[in-house]
Amino acid sequence: MRKIPAGSILMAALAILAFGCTQKKDYKSWPQYKGSNENIHYSSLNEVDTGNVKQLQVAWTYHTRDADSVNHSQIQCNPIVIDGVMYGTTPKMKLFAIDAATGQEKWQFNPFDSLAKDKRMFFIMNNSRGVAYWGDGDDKRVFYAAGPYLYCINATTGKTVNSFGDKGKLDLHDGLGRDVADLFVTASSPPIVYGDIMIMGTRVDEGSHAAPGHIRAYNVRTGKQLWIFHTIPHPGEPGYETWEDPNAYKFIGGANVWSGFSLDEKRGIVYGCTGSASYDWYGGNRLGNNLYADCLLALDAKTGKLIWHFQDIHHDVWDKDIPSAPALVTIKKNGKDIEAVAITTKTGFIFTFDRLTGKPVYDIVEKPVPTHTDLAGEKLSKTQPYPTLPAPFMSQRFKESDINPYLPDSSKQQVLKAFRSYKTDHMFNSISLQGTVVYPGLDGGAEWGGPSYDPESGILYVNANQMAWIIQAIPLNNKEAANETNLQAGQRLFKANCMTCHGADRKGSGTFPSLINIERKYKPASFDTLLQAGRRMMPAFRQLKPVERAAIASYILNISAEQPKPFINADSHKDDVFKVPYAIVGYNKFLSKEGYPAIAPPWGTLNAINLNTGKLVWKTTLGNDPEFPHGKEDSGTENYGASVITKGGLLFIAATKDGKFRAFNKKTGKLLWEVTLPAPAYATPSVYELNGKQYIVIACGGGKMNTRSGDSYVAFALPSK
Repeated sequence: MRKIPAGSILMAALAILAFGCTQKKDYKSWPQYKGSNENIHYSSLNEVDTGNVKQLQVAWTYHTRDADSVNHSQIQCNPIVIDGVMYGTTPKMKLFAIDAATGQEKWQFNPFDSLAKDKRMFFIMNNSRGVAYWGDGDDKRVFYAAGPYLYCINATTGKTVNSFGDKGKLDLHDGLGRDVADLFVTASSPPIVYGDIMIMGTRVDEGSHAAPGHIRAYNVRTGKQLWIFHTIPHPGEPGYETWEDPNAYKFIGGANVWSGFSLDEKRGIVYGCTGSASYDWYGGNRLGNNLYADCLLALDAKTGKLIWHFQDIHHDVWDKDIPSAPALVTIKKNGKDIEAVAITTKTGFIFTFDRLTGKPVYDIVEKPVPTHTDLAGEKLSKTQPYPTLPAPFMSQRFKESDINPYLPDSSKQQVLKAFRSYKTDHMFNSISLQGTVVYPGLDGGAEWGGPSYDPESGILYVNANQMAWIIQAIPLNNKEAANETNLQAGQRLFKANCMTCHGADRKGSGTFPSLINIERKYKPASFDTLLQAGRRMMPAFRQLKPVERAAIASYILNISAEQPKPFINADSHKDDVFKVPYAIVGYNKFLSKEGYPAIAPPWGTLNAINLNTGKLVWKTTLGNDPEFPHGKEDSGTENYGASVITKGGLLFIAATKDGKFRAFNKKTGKLLWEVTLPAPAYATPSVYELNGKQYIVIACGGGKMNTRSGDSYVAFALPSK
């Protein structure tokens, strides 16, 4: 479960002496992603407090001018503020600088303009959750990822710093140790900076053709790669023995830090959390516990050497990535202060560890879990880790008694019948051919926004989703039939590559769009470009051969003239190592025929947990779904983005489908203030002070959960005296 390499504790202890003691930190600005190296989303400002929060009003609004409502664009960015200037990103991945007191634009940088014309078709519109800053005198730089590139931008001029990397950018495909040029590699979270070292994670595909998620560090001045930590260990490295196939490191991908990092600057330790190994839903070709997938990692920031690790899911086949970077906290236990690290999980657990040694603050026990599976070749872990404290911040099983009581009777009976046909009795049930209820769901429990922490009280705040999903496996026919037509090949390839997101019926699910009548939007040439380039959440499929892409196009675009032609693939014998025998029929929430959740509300909650005792302090419903007309209480909604905590006694959070921005009393959970935003804000607020005035800024990008897209950053402040 946890392993500390020899000498690592001594190395880290010496680092403490080297860096010495630091003064108590001032949290009055927002100089980096989530506010600070500790990743606690905390502000020591108190001009806005529980007594005057109702007086908040809009101070300024900045419009990025590039929302894409057709493609449900989003802004997930938590902007930073340096020397009175705010830096953030737009729906179309432009970087901007504005006056943080007025919202007046200083410059915009468009990454598309930096690419050669023959490269532009491969630019991927990923989401960006933040940017990083580094400065040395007049040399001031902003770093962020757009498409497959990490850009270095002059913070004053908005121009690329051409002395960094390749004329101001690094290709994130490079330096991973194997050829991933045709695979999907980007980053949704910014790097973290330690001195002149910049540490970077990635977002990669979740299918079988996935790049490895190795962690890399670069020289912040030149872009030279300094070290790499193999999250899928190579021969001779610790953890290699947890993969039964000795060649797994050559073809398995994932195990990537996509949610960002936290940093103990005093000790020189960087902490990151990895996702699952790919393919997400079937592990027959990656048997074993699969280190360092689903792990909290503590690395020496200078060298990338492993200090300690903890794996929260063994052999993950449920897409249970640790969804956010850890929070660096202080826990009072048995009269002592323990400098600790805390993670919140999709399963509803909170794990806490001593920062230096990795020793659990509260005991963790390995409990037996179901091991039966009807997927050939699969072999599940016999146990999974459970913390003794804190208690889970949400329920972990969907029972018949939890079916939504507000559904019409006919729908309720339909849901009940479906419920009884699925596997439902344990959150670690295998994905199955009959369908498995995954609860807590694919987006948590805790999600990518992550927890907030109040260093004054020791209370951790977690916003949670309480939504059930249905995941059903289906066998794949990976062999080409004799005399196969383009239509037959297209249907087969669609199942293997596209069905997971768009569904067997091509009607889409969640944030994945329907492909019905897509031929009205795309011609064969533009569709082939889409397959090679990807778009937003859709990865590129450049690993597919031209004849394979043409076969998929004949099926999806209903090209009747091409469908009956023979499918001829001279390379059909290649890439067998990447093929898996099963796929899932889609990412499907468990809904009624009206589209209402099958599970009873609340569907979103806000929770306060005292880390010093492990006890729940308070819980409240978060949000209200305007489309659900039943029930006397607020329904809560799924929520994406995090809260911030202030010394003024407040918790600010947006994140909900209803498009509200709210302030709660952090001690009691009482709602004190709310306002309707221009679009829902699936992002984390930023809190800072300029000229004696406190500002709270939130990005209003919408787009998720079929809500309207927006293009604005809105700042709130008290009226001028």
